[in-house]
Amino acid sequence: MVLTLGRAAFAAELQPWKGGATPLLELKDLSGQTHRLIDYRGKVVLINFWATWCEPCRDEMPSMQRLKNKLAGKPFVVLAVNIGEFEARIEDFLRTLSLDFTVLRDHSSATMKAWRVKGLPASFVIGPDGRIRYSFTGEFDWTDDKVVKALTDLMRSR
Repeated sequence: MVLTLGRAAFAAELQPWKGGATPLLELKDLSGQTHRLIDYRGKVVLINFWATWCEPCRDEMPSMQRLKNKLAGKPFVVLAVNIGEFEARIEDFLRTLSLDFTVLRDHSSATMKAWRVKGLPASFVIGPDGRIRYSFTGEFDWTDDKVVKALTDLMRSR
């Protein structure tokens, strides 16, 4: 069972990662193109596990889009991993928002399990070296100045 967390977590801070090695990630996007985490080496990657039925997930997405816009032109990418939903449902949801980051499908939830996701939304920040640096479970304000600084600092650590 996946727990969803509410707004109480919205003002919290990124948590330094202490959970061990970075799991593999290899999933297809909505057009069928395969994305591998290793292909993004040299960039800071925000991986966000979400579902359309998860209200905090839906509320958080515009914040991730604003972060992507704020960091445009920098070595940064957002990968939003949908958990176990049909493509049509995902596409219907995405039409209601103006999002242009990559959405991946974890239709079997195997990747979610490999990443030990216990609640949604769940986010991981990957450094340019391919290692998880930060994580957070629950809705998050991705445009907070401290968050943007942490991500920018990670980009410089290449």
